Amino acid sequence: MKFDIIGKNIVVTDGLRSAVEDKIGKLEKYFTPDTEVHVTLSVEKERQKIEVTIPVKGNIIRSEQVSNDMYVSIDLVEEIIERQLKKYKTKLTDRYQSGGSFKKEFLENDFMDDEEIKIVRSKKFDMKPMYPEDACVQMELLGHSFYMFINAESEQVAVVYKRKGNTYGLIEPEE
Repeated sequence: MKFDIIGKNIVVTDGLRSAVEDKIGKLEKYFTPDTEVHVTLSVEKERQKIEVTIPVKGNIIRSEQVSNDMYVSIDLVEEIIERQLKKYKTKLTDRYQSGGSFKKEFLENDFMDDEEIKIVRSKKFDMKPMYPEDACVQMELLGHSFYMFINAESEQVAVVYKRKGNTYGLIEPEE
């Protein structure tokens, strides 16, 4: 695995680099040797955050963990990614067959689905065209963290969502 480790508001010491490479390196059993791993270590006040992104053909495996100790965050992020890999192995196998970054041994090994995805509720509702600002107001009135609507400007389905710091985001399809 090829590591790209950067730090924001933190110096990436040899100890941190070694901890990341050792811990995330345990995932090497799932990937081919030329797989790239992008790691960002950052510090904000007491928050020690690690973000790991592993691009694989047609997909991105990503996890972000925060704690008050960077070494704890590193341990947590490796466990989360490993759990994701085992959980989504079937979907990842389809990607592999079209030339992915996974080792054959990982894809051939059977893992128990600890957390099978189950949709427990479906909703259908009439979507009226509205502007993103109006959708934000509607989302707030409903007390939800996101709201799906038809954008009156583009006439396509879009989603507004609540971000940290009382700001909003907009997700729209590419044209």
